[in-house]
This record gives sequence, C-alpha cells and structure tokens, in this order.
Amino acid sequence: MWTPPGQNQSWVSEFILLGFSGDPTFNRILFISFLLLYLSSVLGNGLIVALICLDIQLHTPMYFFLCILSLLDMGCVTTTMPQMLVHLLARSQTISFASCWLQMYVFGALGLTECIFFVVMAYDRYVAICHPLHYTVILSWGLCIRLAAGTWACGFFFSLIHTFLTMRLPYCGPNVVNHYFCEGPSVRSLACMDTHLIEMVDLVISVFMVVAPLSLILASYIRIGQTIIKIKSTQGRCKAFSTCASHVTVVTLFYAPATYIYMRPNSSYSPEQDKQISLFYNVFPAFLNPVVYSLRNKDIKGAFLKVMG
Repeated sequence: MWTPPGQNQSWVSEFILLGFSGDPTFNRILFISFLLLYLSSVLGNGLIVALICLDIQLHTPMYFFLCILSLLDMGCVTTTMPQMLVHLLARSQTISFASCWLQMYVFGALGLTECIFFVVMAYDRYVAICHPLHYTVILSWGLCIRLAAGTWACGFFFSLIHTFLTMRLPYCGPNVVNHYFCEGPSVRSLACMDTHLIEMVDLVISVFMVVAPLSLILASYIRIGQTIIKIKSTQGRCKAFSTCASHVTVVTLFYAPATYIYMRPNSSYSPEQDKQISLFYNVFPAFLNPVVYSLRNKDIKGAFLKVMG
C-alpha cells in the first residue's frame, strides 16, 4: 500500500512481514512452538523478578542486576513475539509504518541496554571475587541505581539515532520485509536510495555498544581469572568459578549472534539466514536465562521453595 509522497515522508504506509513460511500447516506448528517458548520466557523471567522482590535475602546488588536482566528479556520477546504469533495464523501480515518504527525503536533500545548491562553484571562479579571484603562498600545502592539508569538511558538514546536514520529513508516499494519483525538491516534493504552513510553510522554505534562492552567484559574476566588462580583451596576456586559461569553462558548466547548480525558488511546480508540467527539473540536467551540462573543458583531455588511454603 502506498501513499502520495510528501516532503520528508515515505511513500510506503505499511510493510508486509514475510515471516518464516507460507505453508499454513507448518505455520501452525511454528505457532505452537513459539507460543510455548514465549510463555516459558515470560513466566520464567517473571518468576525470577517476583522471587527477588519477595525474598529480602535476595535484596543484594547481584540479584538487583539479575532482576533488571529478566525485565529486559521479557521486554525484548514481548516486543516481537506476540505480533509474530498473530501473523503465523492470520491471513494479513501487514504492519503500519508507525508500528514498524515503534517496534524497531523499542527492540533496539532494549537490546542495546542489555549489551551495556552485561558490563555492569561483569563488574559486579569482578568486585565480588577480586574485592569481596569491600563489595557492599563499592557497590552501594546509589551506585547500582545510577549504573542501571545509565545503561537504560544509553540504550534508548542510541536506538533513537538508529531508528530515526533508518525510518527517514525513502521507501517507495517494494514493501515486503523478509523477516518476522521490523529489524533495522532488513527494513533498510528496501530503501530506494544509497544507505552507505547510514550503514557507517550504524557501524560506529555497533562498535560503541557491542565491541566496547564486550572488551570490558573480557577485561573483567581476565582479572577474575587471575584472582581465581591465586585461591589455594579447590573448593574456593570452584565456588568462585560457579558464580561467574552463569553470566559467561548468558553473555555468549547473546553476543555471538548479535555480533554476527550487526558487525558484518551489508554485502553479506542474507535474509533467510538472518531470520534464524536473530532467534538466538531475541528468543532463546530470554528462554534460557531463567534456566541458567535458577538451576545453578541455590539462593534462587531456596527462595522458590520458601515462597511455595
């Protein structure tokens, strides 16, 4: 569907999200699978948030950050999954220009916030292992709140730049997005003008929001590893390592596919492959995070048993 072009206005008034398949039978199978994944993600992360809020013993910086991570995960999957589930069963797969703009912005904001927030969680583990006696002094509640607020502010600010530049491009047809949600590179590939300059801006944002945080995380774990090696008892080393294993697992699940999607040249863009890979930084981390943190964490399991009576 097209509207007459005006000044600073796109020709396209809506997009068609192609999704995964045009086969109705296969779409029903996908609907059931993704519905179970979505409900499990929301319930699992919601349970972690509820347990941390209800159990006063979990009112520590580590669990405060875990609570925020769970909220980010719930927000990410809720931004994309409900609409995808509707499109799997509905005949129409359209999304308005404004809705696409909003989805791209919110998903990008939450994703970028999570990128930076993993640095905050790595810093928490660094202080806990390398400076255990000063943990509560260094990570005061005032600092924790400022770190959390700063990550959210950076995520929403840089996502606004990315979304504004992408959606200001002229889209004069076609309007079929080969994806299951309005992701920046997929939508931008439909623009009827050269996007090289915007790709360069996105690359700078990606370096600042992906490469820099990942480098800080690696630096933190190098220091943590040096400290763990110096611990004399095997039990102490295992305990210190176990406190970091969950975070390392979640960071790997998130950063590996996200780095591939956003840090490669536009010439290697592959819509079908990107749709599948995007599930590994959008859907699966939100589903696996509660499992990773609850199964390896005695405090979370203890809080759950306490709440269950």
